[in-house]
Amino acid sequence: MKSRIAKSLTIAALAATLAACSSVPLDDKAGQGGGAGQGSSASGQILDPFNPQSILAQQRSVYFDFDSYTVSDQYRGLVETHARYLASHQQQKIKIEGNTDERGGAEYNLALGQRRADAVRRMMTLLGVSDNQIETISFGKEKPKATGSSEADFAENRRADIVYQR
Repeated sequence: MKSRIAKSLTIAALAATLAACSSVPLDDKAGQGGGAGQGSSASGQILDPFNPQSILAQQRSVYFDFDSYTVSDQYRGLVETHARYLASHQQQKIKIEGNTDERGGAEYNLALGQRRADAVRRMMTLLGVSDNQIETISFGKEKPKATGSSEADFAENRRADIVYQR
């Protein structure tokens, strides 16, 4: 279980790094004739948050270090990809859900989860996303992805999830 999580985090890190290095413009025809929220990049990559094959649907979690709400360089590319999509689809709204691991009190974790969601929001608005498109909420430790008590489980629960609204 631990190696599978580590492998998944490594793959996510590599994908985020590659996304940060590319400067792929959005297709000029994004959103035309293909239904709300659809589009593709010049490289043919699907940019539709509701299509399971899209990077926007597959990579929606920003992970944080213990007791931190700083978006690490590892996840900046992921946030930038979502921000580019949102900036070019101004009718699209999202909710950013802040989460923590189970350590710490309920009030502290709710506040930390909110700071994590707000950190992702702040980064997106600096990248051109309208503040009106983003809602933030904290679940603290109430919505864990992993239910174990290992450090890998804790790491998987320290996150902010980007949820697209229909």
